[in-house]
Amino acid sequence: MSNLHRAAAQLQELLTAAAEQAAWETGACQRTSPLSGATLVQTLVLGYLADPQAALEDLAQTAALLGHPVTPQALDQRFSRALAACLERLLGQAAGRVAGAPATAAVLRKFTAVLVQDSTTVTLPDALAAYWRGCGTATGQGGEAAVKFQVRLDLVRGQLRGLTVEQGRDSDHATPLQTADLRPGELHLRDLGYFDLDVLGTIAAAGAFYLTRLQDSTRLYTAAGVPLDLAAWARRPQGAVIDQPVLLGARQRLAARLVMVRVPADVAAARRRTLRAKARKKGYTPSQDKLALCDWNVFVTNVPAEVLDVDEVLALARARWQVECLFRHWKSDGGLTQSRSRKPWRVACEVFARLLALVLADSQVLVACGVLLGRSLRRAWRAVRRLAGMIAGALRSRRALVRVLRLLARSLRRAARVEKRRQQPAAFQVLNDPYRQGHRKFAQQKRVA
Repeated sequence: MSNLHRAAAQLQELLTAAAEQAAWETGACQRTSPLSGATLVQTLVLGYLADPQAALEDLAQTAALLGHPVTPQALDQRFSRALAACLERLLGQAAGRVAGAPATAAVLRKFTAVLVQDSTTVTLPDALAAYWRGCGTATGQGGEAAVKFQVRLDLVRGQLRGLTVEQGRDSDHATPLQTADLRPGELHLRDLGYFDLDVLGTIAAAGAFYLTRLQDSTRLYTAAGVPLDLAAWARRPQGAVIDQPVLLGARQRLAARLVMVRVPADVAAARRRTLRAKARKKGYTPSQDKLALCDWNVFVTNVPAEVLDVDEVLALARARWQVECLFRHWKSDGGLTQSRSRKPWRVACEVFARLLALVLADSQVLVACGVLLGRSLRRAWRAVRRLAGMIAGALRSRRALVRVLRLLARSLRRAARVEKRRQQPAAFQVLNDPYRQGHRKFAQQKRVA
């Protein structure tokens, strides 16, 4: 079975049989009617795929295109807690269905997967605080309800290896996704919000690897067990790179590798300004240790130096921003944070339906191009939206759906391409050639200066 035929089968199954089953099991569908559970899901997902800001009248037109005319008022009555639960369940089923071909970048192919984990939060109406609690705001107005999406993105095959829904106030540090589905040979890229020495130990015990920024309050020791003062080390007049084996944590003593790379002077100065401004706002004075560490990027990893050199560590650390680009695409292109309505359950259903549309649309980039790196999801989104009506019209016929997806694939291969950049290389360029942005280039610039 070709990738297109497989993608058509998966799309058809998710939006028909799986959607109908989820609708009945969650109570979104309680009796037989012309607007079945599957048709309702298709109407919302494909309607918001065509236009993230679709009005009820637009959604009713999508339902008619699917062969089930319905009034806008009838659609409005179907937005409920049960429908939100149905869409949330389908969202979990959609993630990870499609995987691309293995990445060509040598630094990525050293691992079975390179998983970037991060989260994004969407504020909901305060009336939903009993279901998805938010953190509130400093003004005391709004923010009482929010939903958080925890995401794992595999850079090797371009697929979502995890997408879970949590309450907005839940800590990244405590998410179950931290240690879920760990597999030997994969690399986990994490930001400081996920930093936990016990989690890093669990990752290492599973035969996997981690690469993360170091929380500066972490106790460090040399390989011989002698305490190491990171800030004092940072003040020494030395080269641009430190790469040394260390032990992490007073209790855990995890064997790891400390990689420190000096940043340009203007970057360090900007960091100090930001640190001082934040301290003034909160009424304290930043310590000299924190100010000294502004000169460095500091990482810890359990990947041996013979597997990843410093330049490759920097390239992979930079690649973590790919998930941030994904979130920006979801919110700016997919309208994830916008709604025409003030009705709480309609807003919640819109969030899940729009994100489901985004996940299905983004998966078509992998079907068409085989890879995610080097492809623009923002450009691809426009191409998919133009054909949303054709997808709706072809959904009942596997053969017709394959024809539409083939047409979409031809468009995406051209429309989704990211051009190479000379001044600010794209992520795929840096991963293909880690030495372009590595520490050696910066060291050469310092010598010239």
